[in-house]
Order: sequence, then C-alpha cells, then structure tokens
Amino acid sequence: MAKNTANHAFRKIDVDQYNEDLYRDDEAADGAPAGPDEAQLTSLLASGKAVEALQYVLQQAPAGSRSQPAKDAALAAVMRVLTAFRGADVEPAVKALTPEQTDLLMKYVYRGFEVPSEGSSGHLLAWHEKLHAAAGVGCIVRVLTDRKRV
Repeated sequence: MAKNTANHAFRKIDVDQYNEDLYRDDEAADGAPAGPDEAQLTSLLASGKAVEALQYVLQQAPAGSRSQPAKDAALAAVMRVLTAFRGADVEPAVKALTPEQTDLLMKYVYRGFEVPSEGSSGHLLAWHEKLHAAAGVGCIVRVLTDRKRV
C-alpha cells in the first residue's frame, strides 16, 4: 500500500545552509570592542611604551564591527602608534605580537596604504617588510582573502 507523501514533517533541515554559494555576512559579536580609548593610548605613548600601545590598539580593534566611523577611528589610532616607532624598534615590536595580532596589523598596514597621509607610506613599507619577514607570505594571503575588513 502507498504511503502518505503529503506529510512534510520530515523536512526539518535547511539544506540551503550547506550551499557554498550562499553568502551571509558574519554577525558582529556582542562583546566586540568599540575601539581603543584615546586617553589610554595617549598615556601609553607619552610614557614611551610603544609596544604596549601597539598591543592595546590591536586588542581593542573593532574588526567585527559594521560601524565605519569606529573602524576609521581605530585606523587613525593604529597609524598614530605605527608612526611613533623608530626604524630600529619595529622588528622587536613585531616579534612581540601573536600570529593573530600580526595578521590584524597587516590588515591595518594595507588599509593605511589605501588612505595615505603625509609621511605614512615609508613607515607602512617598513612595517610591511618586518611583518612579511616574521610571518611570511601566509600572513599576506590571509589578509587579502579575509572578508572581515578593518
């Protein structure tokens, strides 16, 4: 005898979620930082703790945020920190970063290339060189293929 095929209760799985062509923006995490605190950043830079300032800015980066003003403010803060370094201090600062922070910093370097300011290109090239030496080509590939923009 034939079964009743009008019953659709067995269809509980959304098979479209497994489609590779289906693109959904990643939702920002609820606890995502809004960006670095300007007073804290100024105090770190004034006391000569540039490496700590760099790590602080990267920890507070709003990478998962959709707010463009927050991303622009974070870029300005990162550029301020990067230009505070002398040429000889760049390599030890890069070695003090974790691999995730290295990738995030490379994102900011490329974003800084998109919106150059007076004298920033030379600093960004020095940072790019040291980041490439420390993290290799994989860092560049991960940055260029990542959908999350800073």
